[in-house]
Amino acid sequence: MKIPFNTPHFCGTESKYIAEAFENKQFSGDGIFTEKVSVELENIFNAKRVLLTHSCTAALEMCAILLNISPGEEVIMPSFTFVSTANAFVLRGGCPVFVDIDPLTQNIDIEAIEHAISSKTKAIVVVHYAGISCDMERLMMLANTYNIPVIEDAAQAIYSKYNHQPLGSFGDLATVSFHETKNISCGEGGALIINNNKFIERAEIIREKGTNRSAFYRGDVDKYTWVDIGSSFLPGEVSAAFLFAQLQQGCEITNRRMEKWQTYHKYFSCLDPSLVGEAMFVPRYSEHNAHMYYLLCPDLARRSHFISHMRSHGVGCVFHYVPLHSSPAGRKYGLCAGSLSNTKRAGNCLVRLPMGPGVDVVTVLHAVNHYLRL
Repeated sequence: MKIPFNTPHFCGTESKYIAEAFENKQFSGDGIFTEKVSVELENIFNAKRVLLTHSCTAALEMCAILLNISPGEEVIMPSFTFVSTANAFVLRGGCPVFVDIDPLTQNIDIEAIEHAISSKTKAIVVVHYAGISCDMERLMMLANTYNIPVIEDAAQAIYSKYNHQPLGSFGDLATVSFHETKNISCGEGGALIINNNKFIERAEIIREKGTNRSAFYRGDVDKYTWVDIGSSFLPGEVSAAFLFAQLQQGCEITNRRMEKWQTYHKYFSCLDPSLVGEAMFVPRYSEHNAHMYYLLCPDLARRSHFISHMRSHGVGCVFHYVPLHSSPAGRKYGLCAGSLSNTKRAGNCLVRLPMGPGVDVVTVLHAVNHYLRL
């Protein structure tokens, strides 16, 4: 493949900081680099506290524990999301209630959320798809009216904003991913963003296998012991060192990605949507991070043909989520609230183009031009 769908980005300083981690002779979590990364993320997200985790999935699982999700309780979320968004709550016995998405942004439909609220609703999870913001003002007004906690699944949204405020800073809790496919990565990694002070102490305990070890290291207690449920959610110092290198160049990485995104958008915005697909839509309130560029093809057959053509020209294009409500586990563990027609359309028609700071957009668009001449 001449242009893979995703190529991991290296800043060039990762090995330097990893060598420092070796020199520090601490490879387990919560060392010097974990602390540096946590402080950096607290500044980026304007958060009360950020706890580094070994994945965004782990951070979502911590959210479910912090909210005391119990069997039969409902958590409203989009069906058009990665499985971890739902799995985290199903593991606690919760029931995902899948609602539709906005046909322009592919983000959760705020009106559909209100129709899905019941006496069993324990939380609302919003996903900032492609780093494009949900309408957080409307969402938070709704959540406050019904007194329901909000979790932002900001896996794709580091450096993105809603009306100049960082995504991940609105909900009681939020999560971010540092997987290899994300803008800022360490191979596998994530973080729990805490915006409500009442969750900080317990989050530290849950993250440390249910012990008050963090308090012990601060000198708040004379010994640590098992005080709550929890698990091992910490990443190692080598991952944190790698991540620190990436975060130091985070704005530069984002700017380079944005240049690629703008080239795509200028091209596809001028095309008749029936030829390939609808270009991405960015609402005025959203300052996105160029996490991805996608098109909405006219139908499934033409998307399949487009992906096949691009691959034959050495360009890796992919579809995205199979909607969770249509999956075997989704049908078993979740519920559908209302029509999910926009979700079905995205599942059948959305195609993602290669994206990254170093992607050769010219070659990608050359293959698109060839497709248009068929």
